[in-house]
Amino acid sequence: MTDALKRLSEEGVAIWLDDLSRKRITSGNLAELIDQQHVVGVTTNPSIFQKAIAGGDGYEQQLTDLAARKVTVEEAIRMITTADVRDAADILRPVFDATQGQDGRVSIEVDPRLAHETAATIAEAKQLAWLVDRPNTLIKIPATKAGLPAITEVIGRGISVNVTLIFSLERYREVMDAYLAGLEKAKAAGLDLSKIHSVASFFVSRVDTEIDKRLDTVGTDEAKALKGKAALANARLAYEAFEEVFSSDRWAALDKAQANKQRPLWASTGVKDPAYKDTLYVVDLVAPGTVNTMPEATLDATADHGEVTGNTIAGTYDAARAEIEAVEKLGISYDDVVQVLEDEGVDKFETSWNDLLKSTEAELQRLAPSEG
Repeated sequence: MTDALKRLSEEGVAIWLDDLSRKRITSGNLAELIDQQHVVGVTTNPSIFQKAIAGGDGYEQQLTDLAARKVTVEEAIRMITTADVRDAADILRPVFDATQGQDGRVSIEVDPRLAHETAATIAEAKQLAWLVDRPNTLIKIPATKAGLPAITEVIGRGISVNVTLIFSLERYREVMDAYLAGLEKAKAAGLDLSKIHSVASFFVSRVDTEIDKRLDTVGTDEAKALKGKAALANARLAYEAFEEVFSSDRWAALDKAQANKQRPLWASTGVKDPAYKDTLYVVDLVAPGTVNTMPEATLDATADHGEVTGNTIAGTYDAARAEIEAVEKLGISYDDVVQVLEDEGVDKFETSWNDLLKSTEAELQRLAPSEG
């Protein structure tokens, strides 16, 4: 086994785990991954929590107590998920301290049902930051149109943010703009910018899933030759935009005030198509100042046989642009693809949240003390 994960870290890629459960915390597994697999952060989302809580391991006692207190199902979920995030944040605290707050982070998402409500998203983000009460938390806000002003407001209050569900280059630029506006607001309020951090979660594999499906419909040899290329091209062009924005005059003024760059985070890096190498969205997206959040299977695959050959983004921009243009020439609309993916992403998280509500409610009823 090569130490591909160590090499990845040395290339400036922060390795985060895209999973969390109470069993992972209490068994020592998370601490082990930090110690042995170079993991320096954790991301969660409604789907991850739904799977963890439905799996049941380790939640029985807390659910029993919550049932005895007759709390609402929404309150129960927030008590459970924030407890997991708090414990994970404590385990990652030494990494946070060692990296001056850059890594050692745990993300928790605002209620996905609020994705199109700016004021409610801001209120929820403030509440989550207060509930978890750890400096190494990131509050996840979706990059919907309503999410953009929420990002600015929350950053402006000094709360660190993980912006999620970014698919399009245009939206990504809007996200970076929202972050800079938030920093400017925080600076005007006299806040310490060095304490405010953010990542922008740019989704990768789902772009190939959607575009490949449309290329199959086109069905020509030319279309088939483009399969498995759009997601990498899209992400590489996002990195180009990142380099551009964070070398601008606007950024320079914030940099002088000790602000932190908003790092691009490669999300949805598990390979969906078995025809592609299982480390595709890791080894082909290596560049300094990035984060790659991996499901455990992708982490293990990278550790086992990932070939990290240095920076695989530098010098790719022209080719990446040509690949996206080639897809468009076949009648596949990039703008339509990314809008479909954003809508589906919000819907999937909302469905997972509703499933989580149902399964948690069933557990609270099952564990409720009998009257009398």
